[in-house]
Amino acid sequence: MTERVRYSRWDGSRADSPLDADALLKGLTDDLMSFGDLQHSLRNMLQRGLRPAGQPPLDGLRDILQRLRQHRRDMLEQFNLQSVFEDLQGKIDEIIDLERATLEDRLAGLESEEQGSGTRASSSPPAEPDPKPAAGGGASPPDEDAAADPREEFGGMLRKIVQQKQAALDDLPPDAAGRMRELQRYEFMDPEARRKFQELLDSLKQAMVESFFKNLSQQLQDMSPDDLQRLEEMVRDLNEMLRQRMVGEEPDFDAFMEKHGDLFGDDPPRSLDELMELMQQRAAQMQNLLDSLPGEARDQLQGMMGGMIGGSDLEADLAELAGNLEQLYPMRDLRNRYPFRGDEELDLQGAMALMDEMQGLDELERQIEHTQYGGDLDDVDADRLETILGEEAREKLDQLKSLIAILEEAGYIRKRGNSWELTPRGTRRIGQAALAEIYANLKLESFGNHPLVQHGRYGERADRTKRYEFGDPFHIHLESTVMNSIFREGPKLPVELAPDDFEVYRSELLTQTATVLMLDLSWSMALRGSFQSAKKVALALNNLIRTRYPRDNLYLVGFSAYARELKQEQLPYTRWDETVLGTNMHHALIIAQTMLAKHTVGSRQIIMISDGEPTAHLEHGRSYFAYPPSPVTIRETLKEVKRCTKKDIVINTFMLDRNFHLKEFVNSMAKINKGRVFYTTPDKLGEYVLVDFVANRRRTLRGA
Repeated sequence: MTERVRYSRWDGSRADSPLDADALLKGLTDDLMSFGDLQHSLRNMLQRGLRPAGQPPLDGLRDILQRLRQHRRDMLEQFNLQSVFEDLQGKIDEIIDLERATLEDRLAGLESEEQGSGTRASSSPPAEPDPKPAAGGGASPPDEDAAADPREEFGGMLRKIVQQKQAALDDLPPDAAGRMRELQRYEFMDPEARRKFQELLDSLKQAMVESFFKNLSQQLQDMSPDDLQRLEEMVRDLNEMLRQRMVGEEPDFDAFMEKHGDLFGDDPPRSLDELMELMQQRAAQMQNLLDSLPGEARDQLQGMMGGMIGGSDLEADLAELAGNLEQLYPMRDLRNRYPFRGDEELDLQGAMALMDEMQGLDELERQIEHTQYGGDLDDVDADRLETILGEEAREKLDQLKSLIAILEEAGYIRKRGNSWELTPRGTRRIGQAALAEIYANLKLESFGNHPLVQHGRYGERADRTKRYEFGDPFHIHLESTVMNSIFREGPKLPVELAPDDFEVYRSELLTQTATVLMLDLSWSMALRGSFQSAKKVALALNNLIRTRYPRDNLYLVGFSAYARELKQEQLPYTRWDETVLGTNMHHALIIAQTMLAKHTVGSRQIIMISDGEPTAHLEHGRSYFAYPPSPVTIRETLKEVKRCTKKDIVINTFMLDRNFHLKEFVNSMAKINKGRVFYTTPDKLGEYVLVDFVANRRRTLRGA
């Protein structure tokens, strides 16, 4: 059965292929070559992400951080925090207007009733005099209480009450906080105004409670006297625990939660520290809201919320709680002022939710910044990141978390203690990649000016073929041999072979070589951008010798003020010396001769990579530095060049600068040693070194 597949343009919705360990290692290499610190390179990879060729880019922590900051800017441009106070002020004005309208309607009703009762009284006949004489024989005065109309008396009382209420409303302070305080003592006549004012009180109480305890207002929805009494008792017990903590005692948190745990909802805190942290976060949200309001609005809102929760004992307990929390868990890292400048209006509950989101965004930003500079990716709250930036951001974070695991599973890195290190396999892979990169450049640029390989008999088998001649190693190339017969006789079976049909692989004689690579570690190499390329060439050469010329020997020597041997496993971590001055070729040549003295068979050579003339030499075990180079340094260095020449050690020099003094020195070296000198640039260094190394270790045994 044939499977049919339809291809279409990638829309960016999913990755074309999983993350590749080799691509990740390549992303680390440049930083590792420059700084010699795998931890630093891993952090940089997590910071920057990856842009692998042929694959969708992977965002790093910097990209996620930039999205967070853009989200904050968008929110600041969206909302108008001043509207919180304006909303509360508008609700107070609406309540007062409702009450005023009701009072005016009552007065109008009273006046209408009075006018109606006055008309009825004038149209009724006068009352007949009572014929009965008063007791005691005298005329009886009229009964004033009996004569008074109860409806008129009630109406007068009601009018007086209404007028008093109108006067109370007229005498309300102009500020919203003062009006709230006075209206709490006011008895509303309008039921709708009474209901709305109670709702406003409850919302302020809830905001005040939630400024300490998350979701506590849901457990105390009615804010009844019994609820407030429970709250007061809980706050007292909490203050007692905090006092115990401040004097070094261990409070009984379990007993506290057994008594008051139902007030904290379905997800109660599991320790006193967690409870304190949650309370300070809530307190910081309210404080941030107040700090972000303009001065007058802030004072008014603060005044409106004062005295909302009940008795003075509870207010005093809450004030003590705030002080204890600040002493044990300071709020300074949680406070922030947000300059909102948008148009979208908010009420108080919406503003508190907004402060919660802004505080979560701040905390998430701190977590990512900490992770960028050595923290653990697991410290980033993935749930909060998804809530703020969406599911895609969480997927990006999960991908970043998988990078180190992919490198570890591929066997390129391993954990040692609290840090990561390259495995031997990882070091080899970096060398292979450096070698492949150099040869790829050779192919692309058709690099020339190097001797071509000459072919002959015996030695190592090459990739090309030749007609067999008597005495050649019988490394038969079967395909070419059969095709020669077919070309001669035509296609037929069986194939008949003649002596001239036989074709064999060409052979090369490869000399056994001992090489010392002298790598300049002076600060000028890094200053001029040459160190990274030189180190990459050293890795590539090491890999080339290990894989293609395993009988060869390679030693590494790094030199600055002093010279020292570099082990092959240390090469990726080698750094340029930034604390000392000097280019001590003299000391490096002494160490190189000691290393090569162990080899008496084959050729011996030194490959030196540097960007300057010698500025230091060794004398009585100490390094002496002088710039410009002193005659003594030049003389002592050239003495070691002469010793190398007497020992048949060839010095091939690859110079990364072309100043006059440098040319003069290396020309003197070449005259003494007869070695080659190459003036190159960091981007061409690898091509020069590797091609020269391969070409000059081959020798033709017999012409083709």
